[in-house]
Amino acid sequence: MSLYNIPKLKNTSENNFVLIAGPCAIESEQMAFDIAGTINEITTRLKIPYVFKGSFKKANRSRVDSFTGIGDEKALTILQKVGNEFNLPTTTDIHEPHHAVLASKYVDVLQIPAFLVRQTDLLVEAGKTGKFITLKKGQFLSPESMQFAVQKIIDSGNENTAIIERGTTFGYQDLVVDFRGIPTMRNYSPVILDVTHSLQQPNQNSGVTGGRPDMIETLAKAGIVTGADGIFIETHPNPSEAKSDGANMLQLDKLENLLEKLVRVRQSIL
Repeated sequence: MSLYNIPKLKNTSENNFVLIAGPCAIESEQMAFDIAGTINEITTRLKIPYVFKGSFKKANRSRVDSFTGIGDEKALTILQKVGNEFNLPTTTDIHEPHHAVLASKYVDVLQIPAFLVRQTDLLVEAGKTGKFITLKKGQFLSPESMQFAVQKIIDSGNENTAIIERGTTFGYQDLVVDFRGIPTMRNYSPVILDVTHSLQQPNQNSGVTGGRPDMIETLAKAGIVTGADGIFIETHPNPSEAKSDGANMLQLDKLENLLEKLVRVRQSIL
């Protein structure tokens, strides 16, 4: 298995890490095109294989009045347009078994959220689509337990999988990344480090998740050094105005400098 198996992925001959990046949620077509265009220019110059990410629906919210999306079909259509315009693979997360077939009509990679990675029906339906499947490690799971999630996809007739590390619950309101998990999980599948979600501080009293974006560079570098095949970063031109997960996002104009550093780290350990 290889992340390079993702359809439409470019720059795969450079042996670089794969980048999955974009906004937490699709807020508008213009915003999605602006972010994708900016990142596409940067990754083309740096020869980084790139997948555009955006959630078509935010089903896991702390409060009922939190933003959940602009409409399923509308957001999925925007993802499809981004992929076509920039010739990029795209990915989105799915939450219910019927979402697998729906989203597979518009995107190249289906992402299973961390809270749902043990839901057999969801994984089986995702696997049956034949799409590349990324499985977020549950905050409550050991690295070793992810082999069984991967096996569910394989048993569905699909061997194109990757595991996304996104931190482990540490007390009630924090997460911690155990970097021993990256080489462990690479025994089962390629591994991507979700840097920004690993820096969330969930379950805040306000009902809005906090975060530590000041630690993004530190975690990203550590992920590259410990053998991550890919890096996942949510980014936005103005995180304070993002409709979801703004507290842990990377400001878009800081991404280029970070990626330049990560490429140098990657080259130094090959």
